[in-house]
Amino acid sequence: MQQSAVPRCAILCPEHGRYLAVKRREFITLLGGAAAWPLPVHAQQPGKLPTVGLLLPGAPSSYGQAVAAFVQRLRELGWVENRNVAIVYRWAEGRTEQLVEIAAEFVRLKVDVIVTTGTPATLAAKQATSVIPIVFAATGDPVGTGLVASLARPGGNVTGLSLQQVETGGKRLELLREVIPSLGRLALLANVGNPVVVLELGEVQAAARTLGLEVITLEIRRGEDIAPAFEALKGRAEALYVLVDPLVATHRIRINTLVLAARLPTMHTQRESVELGGLMSYGANFPDLFRRAADLVDKILRGAKPADIPVEQPTKFDLVVNLTTAKALGLEIPPTLLARADEVIE
Repeated sequence: MQQSAVPRCAILCPEHGRYLAVKRREFITLLGGAAAWPLPVHAQQPGKLPTVGLLLPGAPSSYGQAVAAFVQRLRELGWVENRNVAIVYRWAEGRTEQLVEIAAEFVRLKVDVIVTTGTPATLAAKQATSVIPIVFAATGDPVGTGLVASLARPGGNVTGLSLQQVETGGKRLELLREVIPSLGRLALLANVGNPVVVLELGEVQAAARTLGLEVITLEIRRGEDIAPAFEALKGRAEALYVLVDPLVATHRIRINTLVLAARLPTMHTQRESVELGGLMSYGANFPDLFRRAADLVDKILRGAKPADIPVEQPTKFDLVVNLTTAKALGLEIPPTLLARADEVIE
């Protein structure tokens, strides 16, 4: 891929593996109308400006608020885009093979730091380089998936922030049982091609057995598997736990459409799915994680080594409930749970 071919406002086309130019107005609209969204820049010549490569596994619409928070925090720390730092944005649109290509491109561009989110994207970057510092803004289990040696001493060229996604699986089931005390049959939708999802799946299955739940696991590996999985689920479950990863996030609208048609209460790890009609979510706050990732990037650009920067844990978890969906499903949300919710959508 030629560096000069990347347009100023670029979105990766997963079908053709190349970057499509769009008008600035269209680009901002696509990102959900975030007026403060930073525009991509031309590939910088090595040595011209310190360069941060953002390797994002989903679509622009999936990470708008988080990336805007990252850029804003860099600015607060003195790194102003196009003035004293360059940021190169790349989106894989939920396709794992694109992660490898983008990571290789960043190595060719000799960026100073690669910022990722999610285990597959971070693994792709780690496999592409053992020299360029890598900061993951959020991954589920960095030790369990081999990204770092330990949280306190990451070693190598990788550090970042853990989502604690695996550890909080049981908590999500408990919240779901508060809303549906009679729950007996639970379906799990999981992309088993993602190693951290496999870890979370095992944790949730174990927690479900402890609660005496019958579990039906819907395994997917690509977007085309989603509709057949729901077809096979018909009438077999009373609720659905969606294990969110870049593939699932990219197809969030399709999944929620199928969920609403099946009239299934759902538990998610990210609030975006609840905005689209999911019942509830519990998980780390993504914009906050990306802001903190900017702090780690700042340290590295000022000379710190990733091996010496401990992996940080999330400090802000959000419980989000969609009351409109609850009413449509005939569910009564306990007042005690509503009182604990960080956000209630009505």
